[in-house]
Amino acid sequence: MPTIIDGKEVAAQVLAECAQEIVELKSQGITPGLAVVLVGEDPASRVYVSSKVKKCAELGLHSEKIVLSKEATQEEVLAVVERLNLDPAIHGILVQSPPPPQIDEEAIVRAINPAKDVDGFHPENVAKLALEDSSGFVPCTPAGCMRLLAAAGVETSGKEAIVVGRSMIVGKPMALLLVAKGSDATVTIAHSRTKNLAEVCRRADIVVAAVGIPNFIKAEHIKDGAVVIDVGINRVEDASRKSGYRLCGDVAFEAVADKTHAITPVPGGVGPMTIAMLIKNTIKAAR
Repeated sequence: MPTIIDGKEVAAQVLAECAQEIVELKSQGITPGLAVVLVGEDPASRVYVSSKVKKCAELGLHSEKIVLSKEATQEEVLAVVERLNLDPAIHGILVQSPPPPQIDEEAIVRAINPAKDVDGFHPENVAKLALEDSSGFVPCTPAGCMRLLAAAGVETSGKEAIVVGRSMIVGKPMALLLVAKGSDATVTIAHSRTKNLAEVCRRADIVVAAVGIPNFIKAEHIKDGAVVIDVGINRVEDASRKSGYRLCGDVAFEAVADKTHAITPVPGGVGPMTIAMLIKNTIKAAR
């Protein structure tokens, strides 16, 4: 039987550490502050934003939620970012992705003060990650994946790892973290257009699936005894559910699990880690 890597449990450990740090900072007169900006009414984004704000309240962080209409202009969003850049009570700024089509997301990210970029997407923080400069912010989801591997006792040094997905949010930073000194994995970046993907994946001791396609990674992609981290959170129609849908990952869990040494479930795997690492980044920004 594989080990199921419980993201809720590991996230709870991270948040317990965060709670202690927040108490310490408050005793020094510093309350870490996070601002979350939501443009439009995307239902999934609203849920994410609400859960982030709720978690801040539970831990005693100062949080500000700013909701702009889906018709908001680039200038309006930039004005909000600039106000937050100058606000000493705000240490971390997050603009929820994806924004409506009229918003240039890259320009918004570049406008955030890199010292408040707790998402780790600003070019300055991306460069620091590539340079292994620990003063920058690491994107929350890849940082959470690394914490899950550590919690499960997975040895990365000298192991072959494959990251299926090449986004700046997960794929590329995940590859940089795995190949960095201290992790010392040998890393392949693949994607949905990689030729003979199953063959390439089967070499890997560690498979990180972040391609955004439901059940994309199947049993044929996984060698016996591999560790699988499933970053995907996809909604698929399910008439048997009251909601009309269910959540699934990028990995066909039922088909793959028995071949693995350890695997993350969806939901309850990587998802809870993202918010936990966001809080951790906000505390780091406050320090």
